[in-house]
Amino acid sequence: MLDTSPHSESSETVLRQCTTAELAQALMEKLSISEKDWHRLKSNRNARAREQAIAALVFLLKDQPEEALPRLQQAVNWLDRSISAPPCPTHGDRPPRGVGQ
Repeated sequence: MLDTSPHSESSETVLRQCTTAELAQALMEKLSISEKDWHRLKSNRNARAREQAIAALVFLLKDQPEEALPRLQQAVNWLDRSISAPPCPTHGDRPPRGVGQ
């Protein structure tokens, strides 16, 4: 793991050796919501917006604006509250207890 503490010469050297695309990719990996954190963060608007915004940046750096635009729109939608997390596919649409039993 990178030591990114302030004034760390080795981390500054490593960061300078990385391309912008590599730095963005590393940040995307850091900001992506892991499977173990999905239920905890699926409705966290800031986490979801960050995840979409950095994905958009990665696509922009790869000269793929057509892939970046929908992700930027999703990030905005999370922030302006125009979308919400869908129910969990494994248990979000279960009928209420006692129905169908």
